[in-house]
Amino acid sequence: MYSHFLLVILLLVLSRAAASPGQANLTSMLALQAERVMTLGEWEERWHDDRIGFHQPDVHKLLENNIEKVLAGRAEVSFFFPLCGKAVDMKWLADMGHSVVGVEISEKAIKQFFEESNLTYSEEPVAAIPGAKVYKSSEKNITLYQCDLYNFSSSIHGQFGAIWDRGSLVAINPQDREKYASLIISLMAKDCRYLLDTLLYNAELHKGPPFLVPDEQVHSLFGSSCNIELLQSVDALTDRYRGWGLDSLTENVHLVTLKA
Repeated sequence: MYSHFLLVILLLVLSRAAASPGQANLTSMLALQAERVMTLGEWEERWHDDRIGFHQPDVHKLLENNIEKVLAGRAEVSFFFPLCGKAVDMKWLADMGHSVVGVEISEKAIKQFFEESNLTYSEEPVAAIPGAKVYKSSEKNITLYQCDLYNFSSSIHGQFGAIWDRGSLVAINPQDREKYASLIISLMAKDCRYLLDTLLYNAELHKGPPFLVPDEQVHSLFGSSCNIELLQSVDALTDRYRGWGLDSLTENVHLVTLKA
């Protein structure tokens, strides 16, 4: 950890010496959050205590606005939701005839999803992941795995035709982003259309999560193997985020597809 900290400081010093003012500022912003770590236990505690201001009671507008670009004329698409929580987007897509697979560490979140969606479900252990459970809806094609996201793989449930990442990349620990990107790419089928939601704000004003993920980092994480298109950029500043001390907040949604 100490060596990682020194590396961050060295990169910051070098970038300030050699990069343009804009690049130096970007590196500085990222360095402010580079050492921030949230454990799985802390996330479970947030769910236990109902400190889940990140949950949205309605289908996300950026998903609604861009769903046709994700589907690209396809029916019965297999969707993956990393760190799914109890997102109502999952039932919305299942009601349209698509299949949904999610991964979430909180058992409470998963059970609340099915209960609040008025869906019955079965529960069983996952042989390939010690300690993990899988919950399956009896009425809809929805399957939710309760486990560490990094223990999930394509060997568990195959690859996917679409991914909706509303609060996952911005929630994982910044030092895990390359590992996360590798996992996501491994879960993408050849025709996968990955809708990625990111946030831009002044990291001096909020330590995260959710974390700052600049467009430049999206390209550094996925650009070598994927095409990346910025579909929409919106002003997302609300009273909730002003309460964090933020003076601006931009929400970007990207469409990520595998290169041929």
